[in-house]
Amino acid sequence: MPQARLIAASSLYRSAALGHADQPKYVNAVAQVSTDLAPQALLAALLAIENTTAASALSATRRAPSISTCCSTTRKALAEAGLAVPHPRMHERAFVLAPLVEIAPACVIPGIGPAADWLARCADQPIVRIAAQ
Repeated sequence: MPQARLIAASSLYRSAALGHADQPKYVNAVAQVSTDLAPQALLAALLAIENTTAASALSATRRAPSISTCCSTTRKALAEAGLAVPHPRMHERAFVLAPLVEIAPACVIPGIGPAADWLARCADQPIVRIAAQ
């Protein structure tokens, strides 16, 4: 994406679909980028990338695996039509927290608290680091 500069990228992590044991495992990662794009424009750019992948047909199915998912933290919360930053349940999801804590160990989720503290509370959600960036 030419409008963004990669600052950091996590390792890849494999996790089961929450509440859906019959689905294939997901591969998850977190990236920190710098961009002048507005939040809605960034989301649109990320969705455009997702829609051009081979997974776009799978992504049309509810809860199907997808290539890119945007979960982000900022210094302040944001709520607009179709976009909530940070994601309202990111603190409950090891597949978000483990890669996030890898690249930003001191990250504090606005209105929630330290990401590392919440990761410890998600110990019942198996997640395995599969590759380093």
